[in-house]
This record gives sequence, C-alpha cells and structure tokens, in this order.
Amino acid sequence: MGHKFAEIVFTDTVKKLQTQMGSRAGYSGMEQVPEDYNHMLSRVEAEFIMARDSFYMATVGETGWPYIQHRGGPKGFVKIIDAKTIGIADYSGNRQYVSTGNLTTDNRVALFFMDYPNRRRMKMVGRVTIVDPSDVQTLAKLEDPHVRAPIERGFLIHIEGFDWNCPKFITPRYTEEDIQRILAPMQEELTALRNKAPQDQATSTKEQAAAIPTELGEGPLPLVITSVRQEAENIRSYELRHRDGAPLPVVKAGAHIQVPVMLADGETIWRSYSISSDPSQQEYYTIAVLDQEDGRGGSHALHAIYQVGQQLNCHRPDNYFALQADAHKAGKKATLIAGGVGITPIRSMAMEALHEGFDCAVHYAVRTEKAAAFVSDFKASDIPFTLYASSEGNRLDLADLMKEHSTDSYFYICGPDSMIAAAQKIAAELQLPPQALVYEAFDG
Repeated sequence: MGHKFAEIVFTDTVKKLQTQMGSRAGYSGMEQVPEDYNHMLSRVEAEFIMARDSFYMATVGETGWPYIQHRGGPKGFVKIIDAKTIGIADYSGNRQYVSTGNLTTDNRVALFFMDYPNRRRMKMVGRVTIVDPSDVQTLAKLEDPHVRAPIERGFLIHIEGFDWNCPKFITPRYTEEDIQRILAPMQEELTALRNKAPQDQATSTKEQAAAIPTELGEGPLPLVITSVRQEAENIRSYELRHRDGAPLPVVKAGAHIQVPVMLADGETIWRSYSISSDPSQQEYYTIAVLDQEDGRGGSHALHAIYQVGQQLNCHRPDNYFALQADAHKAGKKATLIAGGVGITPIRSMAMEALHEGFDCAVHYAVRTEKAAAFVSDFKASDIPFTLYASSEGNRLDLADLMKEHSTDSYFYICGPDSMIAAAQKIAAELQLPPQALVYEAFDG
C-alpha cells in the first residue's frame, strides 16, 4: 500500500494519460512509499484546516453531474474529530439541499482547502456520514458558538486520502483581517519612529542576532541548514540535511520543497523553492533563493534570517516539473531554458539528464553575468551550456531556439511569466504537442 490519495485518484486511465504526456515518472513515486500514507491528519494538516474560514466541497448527484458548493464560517468552523475524521455543522441556508440530497445516494466528497495569502492548498477525498438532528451529542461537537443560525444536521467526513497541491498559479488574496494584521506592525513602527529620538533608533547587532529563531516551521520534515553560499548577485544557496542524519525523501529533478520563512512582523509563512542539488545523491537538498526587494517579502526575509545551524521543519518535497524520461529514452533531446533564478530546477534537471544519458543542453538568460548562478558548475561539467547576458548585447532568441529544435526536443522552461507566455505562444505557432513544452514560473 502507498499514498492513499494517489491510490484513489490515479486510476488506470489517469496513469495511461500520465504516461502519454510524460508525467508518469514524476508521480509514480507517490505510490511506492512502504506503508499507508496521507490518510491520517498530522498536527500540521489539522492546524491548517482549523485556520481556514472556508472550503469547497464537491458531491455527485444521480444524474452523474458533479456539484461544487462553497462552505464558510469563522476560523475553526471545521472541527477535527480525530486523525481520520473532520466535521461541520450544516446550518439553515438557501434550502436547495443539493449537496445533502446528493450525499443520501452517494456519500463520497472531494474537498479543497485554500490558503490564498500563503499560496497553499490541500485537496481531500472522503465519505460523509449525515448526523441527524436528534443526535444532540454529536451536533454539540460541531456547533460554532459564533453562528446564530439553527443547525439542521451535521456532516462527519471520514478521510480516505489527502494531498498538498502545487502552489503554482494561486493568486494571493487577502481578507480585511489579513490586511489589518499586515499593516498593524507598520503603523506601530511608524508611530514609534515618530516618537523616538534618532539616537534611540539603532538596534545592536547582538540584539538582532538574538531575535533570529533557531527553529522555524511545524512541517513533518526536520532539516538543518548546513551551508550557505553566495552563488550570484543577490542569490544565495542553502544546503539542507536531515536533523538526525536520516535519509531524505527521494526526489527527482524538478522537485520543490516548502520551507518556513519568518517575516519582519514575526509571522511565519510558507514558500516553495526548487531543489537544485544533484538528484543522484540524497544526503542533502540545495535551494537557491533570489533576494527580491520588490517581491512579496518571503525571499527578502529568508535572506535576512536563514543561517547555518538553523532548523527548518519543512513539508515533504513534491514534483510537478519532472523530466519526461520515456520521451528522452526514445531519443528526444532535453532543451533546458532558464531565465534568472529559474536556473535552480534546471541545474538539477541537467544533472539528471547527464546521469541518465539523455541528450540535453542548457540555455541560461540573465540581465548581467553577475546575476548568473551556478555558471562555474556548468562550465566544469560535460553539459552543453550557453549563457545570454542581455546587458552585454547577448540576448536569448527564444523563437529561433525553439524553431531550431522543434522536431528533436522537449523544452523545459523555468523563468518569469513573460518568458513562459512567450514560449507558449511560440509552441502554439509551431504546433508542438502539449507534452513538448514543460514549464514552471518561479515564485517571488
């Protein structure tokens, strides 16, 4: 037995399509863990669910059509009954009873829990038991004291499987409460600065160091920073090893890992970074991060606080950007294209291609050579490598490159949104099959 969510949703038809589209290798590992996995909530998942003020629930009716409903309430309205069960009270609403009616004939549900500010989402499948109004004891566990509407029934959702979903394409959205919380420390700081004398504003280096936590995050994978390197202008790499020296979860090239980052106001958020280390070894992961002054704050905060010896309790790695091994074994070249800090997963993919004997080449576009990471690594390897520095008049012509290799290559692109959009347009003009263009936009 393995990953319980994958066992349910990866049907034979889905697996066949994954194989056709070249993504099967990246997902097959989900089914190869030695024991049942992702069907019981840990503290991380429980706290994530309890912090949500809404979720989406899908049921299926007798016509075979799916029906999606939004469920909302105060934070904590979804109750954690035990590691295998969550529950909600069903209050009187518009009285259509579509979800409830569907559940009387098919008790299966699919749920989506969204954390828009931190770009996190968890998907879940389960079976529902409808709690009758006469079961006062159970309904009391599901009731929320902040809701004044009458409870008509309760739903107990017995978890069959869940999985953390890729943060790609999640647009951050903020509630009024989020905005007030974000602005509060700024307002306090502004007030303090206005009231302080200039000589009282400086904070000693010793005091700043004391404010940096030795441990961050509450994920299930305890990692320790064992090395920090300056790879390029504003890009640092961080080597991560298991806290106890245990083997790390096996990853393939293109994988990413969610790491905790503490912002200036003390809030801990989650950010996803590509694993750039050689996947042929599993002793450590390396992530490389660009300090973006004009970003959303995560990378800048990471540069400010990450240091050797710090423990990061991370989420297990995931992969939505894997090499399509079957196509390359059949003779397709892997043309790897990076823009800026997008070189991080491309580095790992180039190493995997080299070890597996796939024909590959790396094309790396940057503004200046000072901004280019891992250049010495590529030049010291046998990987065909071309660097394009636009400030020196050497600009990557993406259209010419893709046209030249449109018949012999699969293209893997990691870079800014503009580069991805350009590649999609070129691929459409060249009438490339969908699986021939694999891309990932980096997260600021």
